[in-house]
Amino acid sequence: MNTYLHHHQNRGHVQIDWLNTYHSFSFGQWYDRRFMGIGALRVINDDTIAAHRGFGTHPHDNMEILTYVVSGTITHKDSMGNHGQIHAGEWQLMSAGTGVEHSEVNEHDTPVHLFQIWIHPNVKNAEPNYQQVALDPKKHPNEWHTIAGPTDHALMHIRQSAEVKTAFFDLDQQLPITRQHDINYIHVISGQVKIGQHILNPGDALAFTEEDHITALSKDTHVIWFDLPK
Repeated sequence: MNTYLHHHQNRGHVQIDWLNTYHSFSFGQWYDRRFMGIGALRVINDDTIAAHRGFGTHPHDNMEILTYVVSGTITHKDSMGNHGQIHAGEWQLMSAGTGVEHSEVNEHDTPVHLFQIWIHPNVKNAEPNYQQVALDPKKHPNEWHTIAGPTDHALMHIRQSAEVKTAFFDLDQQLPITRQHDINYIHVISGQVKIGQHILNPGDALAFTEEDHITALSKDTHVIWFDLPK
């Protein structure tokens, strides 16, 4: 693989009375054998949750689960004793390990927009843990912020050699892509970017191994970058 453009229209779309969600990779009721994840990255769900609704208590194990709130606020409660809110611009990491149960509910009067991201760990059956950080990339634009990774360089520690980064771009700004691993995957949350010869719009993503920079083609551009081992 050199590059692969994952168009937003190829994502799965599920809408029920309280949840409008787009699945980059096969998940739940939506299955497409072409899209089963990439490297250690298994799930990217782009969720909009209606007011006073949400996900009831359910279990996970042996998965690194990231939640990024783009707008609104979600309330998290889990079997480790954590109970609190994740606000817009905040990230949560739940390392499920041997097993954890949790719920995520929108207790407010307006919808919440968030991303749910699952990454396979490289350590199985570890003790579960919980981490949360606040970092609004709009306040620190035109630079990469390492949200999760295996070293102290990252804001949160993940049980995988992958790194998860984010950036907010001003128009025409360019950032280098200095890769640590074999596979890279950039997902566009908002705006428009150019990577190599590819133009990406909201919901698009690019898997690549050779490109070395990204350029914003519109204002209010926001992306997540996954630097992944095979």
